[in-house]
Amino acid sequence: MATFPDAHYLILSSRLIPGLDGGYTIATLARAAQMAAAGVQSVRLLTFDPGTAADHAAHRAEFSRRGQLVIPDARIGNGDVEGTDALINLFDDAGADRSWLLAAVVPGERDTELEYREIPDAVGRPLLALPNVPDPSGWHLSTAPVVVYEADGREHGVVTGFGGLYRAWLEHVVAGLREGADLPVVVICESRQLGELIADWGDPGIRIVHTIHTMHVEPPFTPDAPLNPLWERWFALAHRFDAIAWPTAAQRDDVVARFGGDNHLAVPNGVEIPDEPPVERASGLVVMMNRLAPGKRIDHTIRAFVAADVPGTRLDIYGDGPERARLQALIDEAGAGDRVALRGATTAPGAVLEAAELFVTSTEFEGQGLAIVEALAHGCPVVTYDIRYGPADALAAGGGALVPSGDERALAGAIRSVMGDEQLRVKLAREAPDAARRWSTDAAMDALASAIRHAVASPPRR
Repeated sequence: MATFPDAHYLILSSRLIPGLDGGYTIATLARAAQMAAAGVQSVRLLTFDPGTAADHAAHRAEFSRRGQLVIPDARIGNGDVEGTDALINLFDDAGADRSWLLAAVVPGERDTELEYREIPDAVGRPLLALPNVPDPSGWHLSTAPVVVYEADGREHGVVTGFGGLYRAWLEHVVAGLREGADLPVVVICESRQLGELIADWGDPGIRIVHTIHTMHVEPPFTPDAPLNPLWERWFALAHRFDAIAWPTAAQRDDVVARFGGDNHLAVPNGVEIPDEPPVERASGLVVMMNRLAPGKRIDHTIRAFVAADVPGTRLDIYGDGPERARLQALIDEAGAGDRVALRGATTAPGAVLEAAELFVTSTEFEGQGLAIVEALAHGCPVVTYDIRYGPADALAAGGGALVPSGDERALAGAIRSVMGDEQLRVKLAREAPDAARRWSTDAAMDALASAIRHAVASPPRR
């Protein structure tokens, strides 16, 4: 059992909305639930999405219905929260009690060069006016004034930019936590944008553990490939975080070799391992499960599956996205509509994986490749391109086949080998759960708890 330090835990996410952001949303919710299951008594999810209170309530209800919001009772200040109230939003909190917001105000006025978005509270009264900053990569760093309203609708003043707004809320939340128990506060930051805004948070009782969910380089995705400008800005601040949790050891090692630093750790996203994978499966069923987006290269798998031409097999593709029409056209042009189907999104991925005899992915890059580990956990063999990051780590102990990235002929050959050879397929299926155990929830929580224990025991880095 993972041993977490006695502390207050805040998990920060820019937004958590059902059906958006794919594996990021799933992994963030799962981390909170797994920490609670590991015995953490005070863990809260904080979001910063300026939607309506009704929207946020619907999101929490849907996550709860799906079983993704499983966090026990906890205490913030003098208020008990439980169930769906474990997911707290800045704008909902300000609408319920704007006293902390009014206390953060300084004299000033809105920027007349910018348009503003009016944010009401739950009963429709003006709460905030947010500047529309025309910079998609750096809007959050703008110091454009955020207008704050009194409950009677009068403008009370401003806070300095989104950073000023976000920090005012976080300091209010932390003050409430400390009223209940004066413990260290561990902030698990799941978003680069938020990380940039809190990288100078000098409170000596705060420790920041920054998690990573995706690739940090541009094509061709080699360790020395160019950085996206967003990552360049982030790496300039990386030394300020008390720990940085990379989802695979391979990515962590590439980062350390290129940038140095002693705060980089490997902390995977954990996956539940079923006690007994099913024995009976749908004969000939091959599945994919990912967003229908260009970077997933689903067209590669469609062409490879058709070329493999294994009698009695079919390919079911789960997910939605902008590529749906193009992929359907590809299926129609290949005359493969009776063997390849776009099934749309699923809310029961485990059931899909337990029915399948093979899981295939042909994505261009990954952070961890969580779907691969989930397939292995359900005893489903995997065929995948060998890309950064995740597949090679996940299949190091067996359970599937790696082929060179972009080589559709090799991908077709691997599909043909597994689906055409029952003995090989059974062997890989037996290996799969053991391979997945390296990424189990227990393993993930052990790694995270170790990182946090080290961070709490060390001086703050800011």
